Amino acid sequence: MDIGLFQSDYLPKAISPEILKNDKRDVVQQLASLRLFDRNYNCPTNAGMLLLGHNPQSYIFGAYIQYVRFDGLNRAAKVVKENRFSDNLIQMLKELDSFVKYTIENKRPVLVSALREEEKINYPYVAIRELLMNSVMHRSYEGSNAPTKFYEYSDRIEIDNPGNLYGKARIENFPNENDYRNPVVAEAMKTLGYVNKFGRGINMVQDVLIENGNTSAQFVLDDITTFKVVVRNAEYVAKKEDSKGDVSGDVSGDVSGGIKAQIAVANARRDAIINLVKQNKDYSVSKIAELLKVSPRTISRDIDKLKAEKRLQRIGDENTGYWKVSDDTNSKK
Repeated sequence: MDIGLFQSDYLPKAISPEILKNDKRDVVQQLASLRLFDRNYNCPTNAGMLLLGHNPQSYIFGAYIQYVRFDGLNRAAKVVKENRFSDNLIQMLKELDSFVKYTIENKRPVLVSALREEEKINYPYVAIRELLMNSVMHRSYEGSNAPTKFYEYSDRIEIDNPGNLYGKARIENFPNENDYRNPVVAEAMKTLGYVNKFGRGINMVQDVLIENGNTSAQFVLDDITTFKVVVRNAEYVAKKEDSKGDVSGDVSGDVSGGIKAQIAVANARRDAIINLVKQNKDYSVSKIAELLKVSPRTISRDIDKLKAEKRLQRIGDENTGYWKVSDDTNSKK
């Protein structure tokens, strides 16, 4: 075990300075008190090896993350980047955190008017980071020798780790119910500041993704051997929506069945927006997008159309204002 790393990086975060100042125990006793060393067998625990071991993969074979970036939509595409995160967790989580922030998240300015630029982000750092930290915390380390797979395609990211829902968590109550397959690792990750253990990480992820225009993360839970999550690239989602165009205006001549279907969907969605703001005049664009399961970009475009048709009006600014429907005579006080 890396005792220097334990004493410099973990122990001061796990134990208060006042207690450490008066602590006369040796390092083995300190490790044991944090469930990182088993004194009965005189060896590190599995959690101790994962967190502090030199090359823990020599003992727990699948304890690493395999990142692959494909230049296409499936694994048959050309591999353009590979990375393997295989140090102990204290070191690996630092590397993974920086990798997501500086390699995965891509920000670029987009001109939306002559005077204004808007920053577009493919994958929000906080969302991908949370999903990866959850994969490290909840995966099965003993039931499989496979790594956590962190695969990036042209249109999506897939995170696939061994071990499905555990304990009290079930398909029917996910993500509202939580349990810990690796409680010592979970506690260590909380101590290090990577997770909060409040059980709302997935809800936070969904909020951030919807706000950014990625659409909600999709969780694949029907395979009892793995837990898989798919996140769509926001730029890909936007391009897909733009390719459909705004087909809700006047159409003359012989209109194809496909165009008619798109018009019907757009009109139904705009009617749904009207119904939602009648129920709650304070709904934000991101909240409407979440409820209707489309991107905020789509809802913004629909709202512009509703405003042009004088069916919907915004009273006040974007932050403190409210919606007014044309046939709603009761103004907000």
